[in-house]
Amino acid sequence: MLCNWNLLSEELQLALSAAALRQAAEIAAAQAETLAGEMEAGTLADRGGADALRLLALLLRRTSPPPLPHGTA
Repeated sequence: MLCNWNLLSEELQLALSAAALRQAAEIAAAQAETLAGEMEAGTLADRGGADALRLLALLLRRTSPPPLPHGTA
């Protein structure tokens, strides 16, 4: 069911935006971890990127907004 974003409360808009940002950060972090693993396995050429990708994954996970408590929004 489609909904007009502007009809949602500001609190719900913020909650949905934060959830989308958390999900996007986790997807990017997971991809970075996958690439690092591929480099370590020799599937991709490793030019020192595995450690950098793991650092990126850590930063993405640490700087994402915290999950909202259940029942919020």
